Amino acid sequence: MSRFGLVLEVRLGRWTRKVDFCLSVWLIKYMQIESLKIFCDLAETKSFTRTAEINGVTQSAVSQQISALERHFGARMVERSRKNFRLTAEGQVLYEFSKQIIQTYEGLHAKIQELRDIICGTIRISAIYSIGLHNLPPYIRRFMQAHPTVNVLVEYRGAHQVYSDVLGNAADFGLVAYPQREPQLEVVHVGKEPLVLICHPQHPLARRKQIKLKDMSGMKLVCFEGTSPTGAAIDRLLRARKVKVERAMEFDNVETIKRAVEIDAGVAIVPLSTVTQELEKHTLAVVQLDEKGTERPWGVIYKRNKVLSPAMKSFLELLKKPL
Repeated sequence: MSRFGLVLEVRLGRWTRKVDFCLSVWLIKYMQIESLKIFCDLAETKSFTRTAEINGVTQSAVSQQISALERHFGARMVERSRKNFRLTAEGQVLYEFSKQIIQTYEGLHAKIQELRDIICGTIRISAIYSIGLHNLPPYIRRFMQAHPTVNVLVEYRGAHQVYSDVLGNAADFGLVAYPQREPQLEVVHVGKEPLVLICHPQHPLARRKQIKLKDMSGMKLVCFEGTSPTGAAIDRLLRARKVKVERAMEFDNVETIKRAVEIDAGVAIVPLSTVTQELEKHTLAVVQLDEKGTERPWGVIYKRNKVLSPAMKSFLELLKKPL
């Protein structure tokens, strides 16, 4: 099959997009677009296993797609090694052009959907446990009422995994606390919620409506992992007030923290939205923190220059509005 320079010009209303390819017609067929997407995912995740998971195929299928690309271009694209993964010079060129092709294809698809006023498809969300289980559900209910044809998939992950999912194209959006700005990411701040102290209903602090952080001095604290954004923020709060506590236990998610506090293993500081059910059932006592800076911000992250479908745009707009 001969190769040639192809200028693809798509005009839809006022929308004009030009892409200069030096590739063959073979590349613009649907399955070849999928092959290029798999190649890009592999280049970004550096993992055959993760690439297979993202695309819903086997690792063997990923290897076969990469081999097919290498046979087509007559060049090795990936240096395969157990210790190191890297693209060859040819692979880096293919990656850069493939990103443009995929972006153009997705932009074309999204624009046609907009013109036809179609909101459908799938939105993949990676969220930390506390936000995914407690903040997100009312937004999903409201969104699904308005757009029942959209499939919203949510995966609950640790904070570092959420960033990895978004950067590695495993998720369209990430929901995190204390969102960090990175060169490859767009950040949309959604809101803030108060942090509160929780304790066993028979704990001496349970009778208080609010406390100062210094009142926690010497107490056993059930903590978020210090490497998590919420855990690091709570540690900073305590250090700023020179409050010394005994770190009784440390967990990576709020659900396990609550269970530990319910058996009186210590007190904890958590977002208020995560303990509404326990308040109703009287399995935990909640005490307000009479301190400045005890609100936890949360927001949405997504990959910079990502082509957002009409469904994704609608969901993002909903998240920006208070419910």
